Amino acid sequence: MIDAAHAQDPSPRAPQVILQLLDKLLVPYREIASRPGLPTAERAQAALLEDSVGTLLILFPQNQLLDLNRLAELTGRKLTAIKPDRLQRMLGKHSLGSLPALPQLTSSPCLYDERLLQVPQVLIESGQPGVLLEIPSEDYKTLLSKCSAALIGEPIANIELNLDRPDDDRAEISRAVQAFTARRIQQRLEETIEIPPLQTSAQKIIKLRVDPNATIDDITGVVETDPALAAQVVSWAASPYYAAPGKIRSVEDAIVRVLGFDLVINLALGLALGKTLSLPKDHPQHATPYWQQAIYTAAVIEGLTRAMPRIKRPESGLTYLAGLLHNFGNLVLGHVFPPHYSLICRHLEVNPHLSHIYIEQHLLGITREQIGSWLMRFWDMPDEVADALRFQHDPDYTGDNAEYANLVCLATRLLHTRGVGGLAEAEVPQSLLDRLEISREKAEEAVTKVMEAEAALRDLATQVRN
Repeated sequence: MIDAAHAQDPSPRAPQVILQLLDKLLVPYREIASRPGLPTAERAQAALLEDSVGTLLILFPQNQLLDLNRLAELTGRKLTAIKPDRLQRMLGKHSLGSLPALPQLTSSPCLYDERLLQVPQVLIESGQPGVLLEIPSEDYKTLLSKCSAALIGEPIANIELNLDRPDDDRAEISRAVQAFTARRIQQRLEETIEIPPLQTSAQKIIKLRVDPNATIDDITGVVETDPALAAQVVSWAASPYYAAPGKIRSVEDAIVRVLGFDLVINLALGLALGKTLSLPKDHPQHATPYWQQAIYTAAVIEGLTRAMPRIKRPESGLTYLAGLLHNFGNLVLGHVFPPHYSLICRHLEVNPHLSHIYIEQHLLGITREQIGSWLMRFWDMPDEVADALRFQHDPDYTGDNAEYANLVCLATRLLHTRGVGGLAEAEVPQSLLDRLEISREKAEEAVTKVMEAEAALRDLATQVRN
């Protein structure tokens, strides 16, 4: 099944154990490189789930969302993704980096979505990153002869996202709350979702942000009234990431010698807001911890902002704040929809090929970006931050405060390429770089600097987590 040209090809190859299995089963295949733009309807996604009864292999096309509620109705079982360490041990036996959509590879019963065979060929993971195996659909069907078929997925095309209608957010949040709570909906949205009031320190910092006469003494006084916040600002300045000479002895020292007024006021605000809502007790397997993701994103945006032409740079403190708060809607979802947040987590685990926006839209009718942006406006936060949160997943966004949203979009996509964050696979379009006037080389330098300081930034994240 392997031609002579492949034998001389120095590019990565599929693992021999997989090729030998297909040869043994007399299934023809062709090795191809994974690349953006391949039809998602042809790409098979494999998910190994379990419950008290045992494991079940699920196969479905990547243009669908695996709906655990529908699966429970079909099987009568409450299945969740197997633990990562158990999956890794299983893959390790065959020296595989990912789970191929091959039922013969496991001893588990298999259920597949029948639409998986409604394409000319099926593309499956080979177990070697970057290498797919293309199998004619009729031949792939023979591999599923002992499997059960059903309609278990929700086509992504049926999930209507609201990426560019912020005026509809209020109504959509209301509908989501109404659908997922037993309480009667009040007329006022802010009364309905019962968001806690801002901490006193956060309220004071917001006032200082818009005060043109605010001084270092003013912000120092506010930060020092909150001992935990003061300790975090000092530890930030003393971090090896900033490599400040000498010892940082006070908040004023941190501001004057290392961080600067603008960064400190936005850093303090981001930390104070982050403490307003508790971290959700549940989280998806393999998820980057909230504060780690926040701090990495802010740090990358700090570098990206400096890489922009000086005349085009937005306010650096606000871009840093947008990075710190970019995933704040995740905290809000855990607060507003606590019984259903776990369901979101379980769906994220079995749909790694999809962005969370599809899953949240499907389950709740609202996304974390919509609800996070709404809360920023409710708290009278700067429009730049609210827009950055709202439009961060649209690489083509050119509306109000586009540079802030574009920077968050670029930072999160760059970090995804380094294994940080919760995005599904997302490329960095040249048009996004061109709009910000940042070269691809400068963008990669910014994220490399952050990853090289991973230990220092991880330590900061540990200090500020709830």
